[in-house]
Amino acid sequence: MRTERHGGTRATLWGGGAATDAALLAYTVADDREWDARLLRWDILGSLGHAEGLRRSGILSTTAHVRMQRLLRTALRAADSGRLTIGAEHEDVHSAVEFWLTRRDRRSGGMLHTGRSRNDQVALDLRLYLKDRVLSLHARATGLADALLGVAAAHRTALWPGYTHQRRAMPSSAGLWASAYAEGLLDSIESVSGLWPRLDRSPLGSAAGYGVPLPLDRRATARALGFRDLDHSVAGVQNARGKLEAAVLHWCAELGHEMAKLSSDVILFSADEFGWLRLPADLATGSSIMPQKRNPDLFELTRARSALVEGALFTVHALKAKLPGGYHRDFQFLKAPLMRGIELTEEMLAMLTLAVPRLEVDRARGRAALTGDILATDEALRRVRKGQPFREAYREVASELKRGATIPAIADRDLIAARGSAGGLGNLELGLARARVTRARRWWRAERRRFDDAMLRLAGRRRA
Repeated sequence: MRTERHGGTRATLWGGGAATDAALLAYTVADDREWDARLLRWDILGSLGHAEGLRRSGILSTTAHVRMQRLLRTALRAADSGRLTIGAEHEDVHSAVEFWLTRRDRRSGGMLHTGRSRNDQVALDLRLYLKDRVLSLHARATGLADALLGVAAAHRTALWPGYTHQRRAMPSSAGLWASAYAEGLLDSIESVSGLWPRLDRSPLGSAAGYGVPLPLDRRATARALGFRDLDHSVAGVQNARGKLEAAVLHWCAELGHEMAKLSSDVILFSADEFGWLRLPADLATGSSIMPQKRNPDLFELTRARSALVEGALFTVHALKAKLPGGYHRDFQFLKAPLMRGIELTEEMLAMLTLAVPRLEVDRARGRAALTGDILATDEALRRVRKGQPFREAYREVASELKRGATIPAIADRDLIAARGSAGGLGNLELGLARARVTRARRWWRAERRRFDDAMLRLAGRRRA
């Protein structure tokens, strides 16, 4: 951004030559540069797509396009190497890029903004950023689901108590426990099919929300950027600001839901009073005063990060609530919770994928906990299999337990075999879940390649 000091004022790229009070500029920029740094390469790639769209629309000559393209690709290399950054003299990422270009070629820098506004420019930057981040999260989540299925397969016959109301309920197993979380993650992973088409539309050409009086070929620009479609209504692009951010964060919160519950279970089941899960020493932390302590901080902080993601989602909902149509500067503050929520989700997925395969299962302690009346339902249903009505068997067993009767022991193989219904601990059908993992990875490979190929083409590179 070209800035000039006038005492306590600055002239900005967007001010039309009028000076802006420096205090006002600092207030309106706030911490935006920090978050915009994450958009730097996407802003340049988006500009490459915009330049190609201008050429295809006949607004930019082939010669001018080649010169602009060469300059933007140089800017991309400079950004990737850290030589092009957002400095204190720049208002935002767009200013940093345009100022860098203009210093090297005033005409190309001056032409680049033709036919667009910062409003559709940042919407495009975020769209590219989100496509990249959602693909990354999808791959990480699929990896964690696969790791949990590995735990389920290794420990499908390791029995331990299942709980309702935080009280022992019926027999469960490490395999059933791990597969449940794997399938929960897969449910969220597969729900990306509803989110992705919304990310895969180009907002460019909508400008400030009312289009521009130029013959822009918006679909050509969308194709150049690798989008399948475009956000059709130019006014709808700004009206939808916050909705897409909320949708992505809701998806992150869904993933966080599974990871938080999983973490709470690990914390509980690895406690001394339980002990059927054990944390490896190098995945636990110690106490500054108690030599014996090995604490599950990893899982406690995963649970806390999940709460922060939900807080980020709430912030986005609050920011976008009840605004009238069109663009509002309030939207600037959508970036921080969006990006923070995404990064927290990436951290959780990465850490749990590391930790889950290294959890140790103490089969003996888990089996030893299947005592007392936890087999009461098994006993009632044993009588049902002999022809007794369920309610009668239920009352009989309850009455016998009140008189101090002991439930007969059941051999492990019989206990497991009795639970042979689909999805039960005796019939986890892990092959079905693994097929879902395979489908998820197949979708990811196709979309990752399509996205990366479009970006590499814009950058003038070829896939290795």
